Amino acid sequence: MQHDAYEARRAPRVSPITLRGLAHRRVEWGPQDAPPVVLLHGYMDCSDTFQFLVDALPEHWRCVALDLRGFGGSAAINGPYWFPEYLADLDALLDALAPGAPVRLIGHSMGGNIVLQYAGVRPERVRSVVALEGFGLPRTTSDEAPGRMRRWLDELRAPPTGSRYGDSGQLAANLMRRNPRLPAPHARYVAEAWTRPAADGGRELRFDPWHRMVNPVLYRREETEALWRAVEAPVLMVLGAESDLLRRLGPDGEPAAYRAHLRRVEVTTLPGLGHMLHHEEPQPVAQAILDWLAREPSA
Repeated sequence: MQHDAYEARRAPRVSPITLRGLAHRRVEWGPQDAPPVVLLHGYMDCSDTFQFLVDALPEHWRCVALDLRGFGGSAAINGPYWFPEYLADLDALLDALAPGAPVRLIGHSMGGNIVLQYAGVRPERVRSVVALEGFGLPRTTSDEAPGRMRRWLDELRAPPTGSRYGDSGQLAANLMRRNPRLPAPHARYVAEAWTRPAADGGRELRFDPWHRMVNPVLYRREETEALWRAVEAPVLMVLGAESDLLRRLGPDGEPAAYRAHLRRVEVTTLPGLGHMLHHEEPQPVAQAILDWLAREPSA
């Protein structure tokens, strides 16, 4: 696949940080003495792909992105992962970056869910929240529990494996086929960021395959909404008008559903963009954030 490479405008700084005894990888842009704006990526993603969004944000912002445990360059635990661990890791990160000070948080997808839930648990630590497609999961019912637990037990007998590609160009082509809105240079950049050389040749995804295990604990949207109601900081919910995941939520994906539980929320829907909106067109995403901050000076 032939196309131009994406050229980053702001140079990233990569460094290790140990959180709760586990080695993590962080990527940082901007002046080191400025207040941090913390960015959390989505499922199967990593910090590096925030490069597109960071390049569209003001240069005086200090953006700090974390590879969540078992993703990117952060250590794997080679066992089941539990969602509350991500909140605890974020708690430890904020203690290291800005002890005692409220911080701006930006998260995409799973990262958006993490920052929104965290803002309800530790409202005093959060200045503002931007959730990019961080709208939670579809509701579950209790009668799903037996089948879910059985599937988890079955998967424990044969844990999932990783994914391999002949080269990063093969993955980039797959990404563009699945998401036609993704520009070719961005696809190549994402494919390089998501992979590493495999021991037997080619490239493999940089994530712990245990992330593919089904969760035996049902997602309870009512609990998530209770956490949202405890959020005190202003929240910007940015949605993609073409998001396939958003459509699965039905009424729970309507702006009124978020306004019912988040007391200071503004919902912005960007036309022509899907779930990976900050990979597709970062400029309108960044502009939505900046316009909102201008209307919400306390954020």
